[in-house]
Parts: sequence; C-alpha cells; structure tokens
Amino acid sequence: MKVLLFNQFFPPDGAPTGEQLADVAEALLKEGAEVTVVCSRSRYAEFEGRPAPAVKIVRVPGLPFGRDTAARLSSYGSYLLAAAWHGWRMPRADVVVTMSTPPMLALVGAVIKALRGSRHVMWEMDLYPDVAIALGVIRPEAIWTRALKALAQAARRKADAIIVPGECMRRKLLGVGIPAARVHTAENWADEAPSRPRPRGQSGPLNILYAGNLGLSHEIDTICRVVEASWGNGRLRFVFSGGGALRPKLEGFCRLKRLDHVSFLPYQSQVGQSELLAEADVGLVTQRSETAGMLVPSKIYRLMGAAIPVLFIGPGESQAAQSILRHKCGWQFECGDWQGILDQLYRLDESRELIVEAGLRGRQAFLQTYNHHAGAARVVEVIQRVAAGDLVAAREESQCHSAT
Repeated sequence: MKVLLFNQFFPPDGAPTGEQLADVAEALLKEGAEVTVVCSRSRYAEFEGRPAPAVKIVRVPGLPFGRDTAARLSSYGSYLLAAAWHGWRMPRADVVVTMSTPPMLALVGAVIKALRGSRHVMWEMDLYPDVAIALGVIRPEAIWTRALKALAQAARRKADAIIVPGECMRRKLLGVGIPAARVHTAENWADEAPSRPRPRGQSGPLNILYAGNLGLSHEIDTICRVVEASWGNGRLRFVFSGGGALRPKLEGFCRLKRLDHVSFLPYQSQVGQSELLAEADVGLVTQRSETAGMLVPSKIYRLMGAAIPVLFIGPGESQAAQSILRHKCGWQFECGDWQGILDQLYRLDESRELIVEAGLRGRQAFLQTYNHHAGAARVVEVIQRVAAGDLVAAREESQCHSAT
C-alpha cells in the first residue's frame, strides 16, 4: 500500500499536527506501507520537536510562516500550490491523506483523486471555513466565503472517508448532509515523552498551567476575571506558556492590573514542557462556545498523560468536555462562569486529594486510550479500510439506500 500524506508542517518542526502525522506515518510504516510525506520547508514552532520518522519526506519550497494574517495567508497559499504541483507529479499513491493545515488542503487531495485515481482520506482537525466565520475572521455573506464553503463541502462529498477528532464535529458534518458512513471519529492523543507524571507537593499555592497556543478560538475574558479576583490571597498561581494572538491581550491585562501571581513564558521544548508539567497541579484548557463542533482542543490529552486534572472552560457539548466527564479527570465550566471556576479552584486548594484522584483517572485513560500507539492506530485503521475498499463499498451502499 502506497500512502501519500499532506500537512504543511512535519518534524523536526514542533507543530502539534505535524507530530501527530508523524505518529501515523510511523504506524503505517510498521504495517508495511510505503509512506511519503509532502510538507513545507517553512517552520511553525519556535522550537524543534521530535526527530522526523524514517519515511520519505518531500519538503516543498514556500513562503515563511508568520503570526500576522498576511504572512500566514501567503505561507498557506504557497504551500497549497507547491503541494498540488508535487502531488500531481509524484508516482500514484493508493491513498492520499490530507490534514487541515493549511485550511482547504483537502482540495489538493480531491484534485489528486480526480486526476490520478487515488482514494482520498480527509483528516479534519478544524472545520474550515466554518471556524473562521464563527470567530469573525471572515464575513459569512462575502462571495469568496460562500465559494470557500462550497469548495470545502464538495471536497467532503467526494472524499472516500473523513476522520474527525470528536463526536461533536461528526454531528456537525452530518448536520450539513455528509453521509454517516463516510465520517469516522478518531480522538486525538499525546506523546508519552513530555507527559510522565511526577510527585507534586501538598503545600504552597495551587499551580494552574496553561501551555500552548492562546489563539482566537480560545477564551480569555473568563480567565481575566478569575486571575483578577484571585489576586492578593496567595492561594493560586497561574503560569501561561506559549504564544498566540490573544496572549498579548491577556499579558497586557495582567500587567495593567499588576497581578504578580501570573507568569508568562515562551513556547517550551520537550524538556521545558516536562518541567512545567511537573510543577503543575491543574491544567487549564479553553474553547470559545461559538466553535463547538468545529475544533477539538488537544491539550487535554497531554495533561491526562501527566496525571494532571483538566479545568476546561468551554461548551459542554464539545469533545473535550465529554472526555473529561467520561473519565472523571477534571471539571468543565461554561464560558463566563468565573465565580464557579474560582470556587472550584479554592475547593481543590483545600482538598488536594481531589486533584490526585482526578489526575490518576486521567492517567489511566491516557494509558488505555490516548497514548500515541492507540491514537495512531485509530487513524491507520480508517486508512487501511479505505485502501482495501471496505469504506468505499460502505459509502456506495449508503448512497444507494439514500437514493431509494
């Protein structure tokens, strides 16, 4: 089986989507597949992650990735063009897998499927352009927005399978007419290396860690209320490590209010992540309510692997909230409920055995379900079934039933 994988970023770059694709590439290699990855020479992360796996890697030229909109769009566009060109010229693959970095990458897979006869699997981490519309980045009534939606929907309808990281996203796709037989849920996972649990102290302030990107899809207004209301009593300490579009706003708020119990750090290497996780009591994860079903925060899995309970601020119907509820490894609060969050943190400070118990439940779920072996196997199974024609037959049968 020849498999062609597309994503803009790939190790040794530390982009999370690239690292998950590397897990899948390694798992496919162990299954005897011939694997080729088409990625960009440009970088996303400010640090190097894991080494690249021993698969064929084609790094195409492209414009540098930047954090501002213009640089990001130009980098996205240059990779899409280069990926389409190289994908068309390369030897035919049995299965083409496209992720959603950059947005609309599925169009490359759709073109290769049409021209070369390969089967196409879409692995959608985020639903575009829906999430951009929900965040106010693009206007829903604009002509080019409607065109993007039509193209994205056409790619989904022509794909042999669509992999999504949560049932909330699956429901969203079913709601816009994608047949159920074509959409497969494969929850995300985390790597074991930076997530090994370590003993934590029972005294001192309660350490709350937010690690990773703090972008437009994340919620900070509630965080601002919590950190402001908790200042001065010495019971809580907050650490924000990473970057993102909303981090300057949060950092500026804390500086203006002179909140000295909040610290800000840059993105960390694996060693740095391990040190932060070792000191954390509670992990903070957020998601704006408007994006429910359009994306799934993957930060929860790394926290579960480190036996750190999750405090999730976001919609209750999201995959993150449902996973936390199912495994009893944390607590979920709707956006805006800053008082409920603050009360919960104070309860945890007084009864730290609750932290240990929730953390151990999360760690057990990680070992059983969310480690990289189990996670990659979920994706590989779909790819193998598409290659064998199982899911193609199921799709065609579903279409026949719907037609009658």
